[in-house]
Amino acid sequence: MAVRRRDRAAAAGSGDEPSARRRSALRAADLQDVSPLLRAAPALLAIGLVVAADLLAGTTTYLAPLMVVVPSVAALTLRPRELIAVCLLGLMAMFVLNRYYDQVTAPSDSRFLFGATISYIVLSAFSAFVAELRMRRAEAFAAVSSVAEAAQRALLRQPDPVVGPLRLSVRYVSAADAARIGGDLYSVLDTPYGTRVLVGDVRGKGLGAVQTAAVVLGAFREAAYDEERLSAVAARIEASMHRHVPDGEFATALFAEFRASGPVDLLHLGHVPPIRVRADGHADVLESADPWLPLGLGDLATGAPCATAVPFGPREVLVLCTDGVIEAKERRSGAFYPLAERVGPLVKDGWRSLTDLDTAVARLYGDLLEHTGGGLNDDALLLLVTRPEGG
Repeated sequence: MAVRRRDRAAAAGSGDEPSARRRSALRAADLQDVSPLLRAAPALLAIGLVVAADLLAGTTTYLAPLMVVVPSVAALTLRPRELIAVCLLGLMAMFVLNRYYDQVTAPSDSRFLFGATISYIVLSAFSAFVAELRMRRAEAFAAVSSVAEAAQRALLRQPDPVVGPLRLSVRYVSAADAARIGGDLYSVLDTPYGTRVLVGDVRGKGLGAVQTAAVVLGAFREAAYDEERLSAVAARIEASMHRHVPDGEFATALFAEFRASGPVDLLHLGHVPPIRVRADGHADVLESADPWLPLGLGDLATGAPCATAVPFGPREVLVLCTDGVIEAKERRSGAFYPLAERVGPLVKDGWRSLTDLDTAVARLYGDLLEHTGGGLNDDALLLLVTRPEGG
């Protein structure tokens, strides 16, 4: 009975997760994670500035009508009810200035005061409508964002830190920040033929790229357990793409197969070559002697791709990435990120432990962001792999 209760609790928790992500996205999208006082600060500052300007200008200059800027400012950050409260405060401030400082009380001024007051009230009501519209749009965005994040998690299942004989650390960033979903893909599976890794990059971006990535990953997760050779796994994925992906779409891919010891088998299909980093920081780019066409374009060539065995020791780190990393541009010069030149010192200690491996990928990603000035214009994937001694 206790097990059933735990199962029901887990199921309930998983059902609440999308709504929790939606609330989180809404708070971030519409500043609802900020306190009401901070969200009201711009409008309150506008009230203070108008009051100060009117007081400093003296009684000969009448600046209180400038208070009409308050509703517009409040509509940017406040909820409708909060906006009405702040606008009432601004209206009271305007009345106080009129009566007790500017002394705009003469009968000849009544028409002007009436017009200014009506304009302020109408603008406040319209601003409340704008605030409501802003919140509805933010809620729609939050719903899309939460669904996209759920799709991303289902598509790119985060591997465990240890899979088979391997230690792993991943950093994935999508260029589509609003949806958190892109065309880069990866998967790590412990199969009867060894621990197999796929890193790929689908042509293009958006939902079309995501659909192609789903086909590639789905085929890999089946074929990796059935086929003895990596080339046969690639052929299965190729066939699946021809059945389910529009003509002309393709995906570069790198397959790697690890056993408990010995070399790693690499199969290049038009993808960025991996880099092997030794304990002394020396980095080797593992170019393929016989690279093959990307997945989806295999029928343009005769023959079949062939995997290459590459030495890989326990005190080495294998760095796999997508072109979003090596093509990341420096903001001023436009120079590409020199991964092969800079990766060695950044990740050389990653083989020591899982903590060191996580630190290594964080250090490498931080250096990438420093190179670009803080942002990326393309999807980027970094996957670091080690094989502990005795593993």
